[in-house]
Amino acid sequence: MKNWKLSPKDSKVAKYIDCYWFLEKEPGDLGNSHPKLNPDTSAHLIIAADHHNTRYDQGSASQKGSGSHWIFPHRKTFVMDHSDPFLILGIKFKVGALYPLANSLPQFVLDTIADVDINSLMGLASFDSESLLTGAADQPQQLCDRLDELLASWLLRVQEDKHSELVGDVLPLLSNTPIADIGAALHRSQRTIERSFLRVTGLTLKQCHSMIRFEEMLNQLYKMEGQDINWVDFATQFEFSDQPHLIRYIKNTIGNTPGEYAKQRDLAIDTYGNFEFE
Repeated sequence: MKNWKLSPKDSKVAKYIDCYWFLEKEPGDLGNSHPKLNPDTSAHLIIAADHHNTRYDQGSASQKGSGSHWIFPHRKTFVMDHSDPFLILGIKFKVGALYPLANSLPQFVLDTIADVDINSLMGLASFDSESLLTGAADQPQQLCDRLDELLASWLLRVQEDKHSELVGDVLPLLSNTPIADIGAALHRSQRTIERSFLRVTGLTLKQCHSMIRFEEMLNQLYKMEGQDINWVDFATQFEFSDQPHLIRYIKNTIGNTPGEYAKQRDLAIDTYGNFEFE
């Protein structure tokens, strides 16, 4: 198993792109072949070879495809079919970044996977996924510099409006400011903020806050052994009203109770690790 994660160097690109990441499952690699992809407020553009088959299950619904594709923001887990060896390159967009790019994107729908023609998306003459992926495992910085170059000309065409600018002011406050106080902090009406946020991200402030909090929980759980987890303390730390509230939330989000998850450890972070920035 090989993986890495790097941030863009180009400031114009970094305004919209959170990071680049790479994952390769090699023949003989052991581990869960159907990991769950946890909820995510961000969209990911996945670059893969044309023959790379994909399957994402969410409940009874199954979304299948091949090659490069979008993973749009999703509120519940996807179960991925990772039975076969693969290598993929991911571009993680910042929350709400797709809104000002709407002119060059299909209308995105939450909880969906969509095929993508990258040449058409970025206005490129000849984008070759195979050549980009060659050497990606061993030359991450060279690849990221190339991605910066490819994305810069596309992102220069972005034009933000008042809604995306307002959401840009909201996001830094969302992790540490009560939602009801955000309007006062920005000297805007709460109704205006809620409407702009939903328009830009497709999520309510409450949904986004809960998903960010859940990712923080997973990052902490990843570092802990099952016997070391005190779910009562966890409920208090992450601002749930009580332990039953925490149990209901985790069960609804990933399909398992906290205890079941602690035993199974079946999310992508458990299978592939918590990618650290190089």
